[in-house]
Amino acid sequence: MKKIIYKNFLRETSEFFILSSCAVTIIVWVIQAVNYLEFVTEDGHSFRVYFLYTLYSLPKIFNKLLPFMFFFSIFFTLIKYEEQNQTLIFWTNGIKRLAFLNVIISYSLLFLLLNILFSLLIVPYAQDKARSFIRESNIDYLPLLIKPKKFIDTVNKLTIYSDNKEENILENIVIKDSFSRTKSKIIYAKSGYFSEVNNDNYLILNEGKILNINSGKINSFDFNKTQINLSNYTSKTTRTPKLQEVNTKQLLNCFFKPEENISTLNDVKSRLKFYCNNTLELKKKISQEIFPRIFKPLYIPLLALISGFLLLKSKNSQGYSKHKLKIFILGVSVISISEISTKFYSINILENLLIFLIPLLLFILFYFSFTKQFIFKIL
Repeated sequence: MKKIIYKNFLRETSEFFILSSCAVTIIVWVIQAVNYLEFVTEDGHSFRVYFLYTLYSLPKIFNKLLPFMFFFSIFFTLIKYEEQNQTLIFWTNGIKRLAFLNVIISYSLLFLLLNILFSLLIVPYAQDKARSFIRESNIDYLPLLIKPKKFIDTVNKLTIYSDNKEENILENIVIKDSFSRTKSKIIYAKSGYFSEVNNDNYLILNEGKILNINSGKINSFDFNKTQINLSNYTSKTTRTPKLQEVNTKQLLNCFFKPEENISTLNDVKSRLKFYCNNTLELKKKISQEIFPRIFKPLYIPLLALISGFLLLKSKNSQGYSKHKLKIFILGVSVISISEISTKFYSINILENLLIFLIPLLLFILFYFSFTKQFIFKIL
């Protein structure tokens, strides 16, 4: 009988977690997708790139929501069982509150492992994959971004200006192509238009002049017709990955053995470079990225324990509504602490271990109070 009761409770909690997490994740994803639309299209990328970029943000959103949705799922299910008098059935069938709490805590270990899996592996991979769509894509929508009498610098090292634009035709064009600080090229043209040849985008220029500037020396020549292959250019999207896009193994190697990883770590396919060095600034940034991946999931068993305090009062008890509210606030506060603590990670391993001990010490404290059936005054 006890096994059936436990199984039903865990099944209902899991179902609620899956449905609510999916719903909330999709809502947040849609909201973020609207913001991403401007970011991606302003760089001249297609809607296909935009969709894939936003799609790969789903694991990050889900992982961010996981602790709260897990806590809320147990919280909601326990309240539901209490309102339906099902918890009364538990106690009359000889189930001890502490035994039931232990089942909830054991159940939380699955979500702890899930959170670690997403934090260490899935999210960094998805983040890097999302950015790779932008790094490797052509600037498909550049013609749509050209506006009359505006300098367009969406393309990396390329600035385009046009006095007038009618459909696909530009008039009085000025283009600056910056190869380096000392070497650049300026092109003047009376007219031009965009053309696509073999899936490559070209800007065809008519009647103009090209100025080649090299270390202060200028060479010029006129032309009747020339073309620029825009597919050879990239957007200004950064090619150096953000730390959240770098896999966990690389970050750990760079943090603990920087002298062995000073060389550039290359991803040939995306031409991505992660520069590892021994500076304190980089080590601090890595610390604030890598240690939360490992330690934040440890708050999940603590959240399960906090929700279990609902078992100590029945709906007929005095102050039951306040009891529910205070437990919910306590759970949200613990989640906030887990987020805020990420700001305090440093290059000092001992300091990081102290932060790591916070959820463990709180867990021991709350568990001890539960076993004694003593609720803190704040509850």
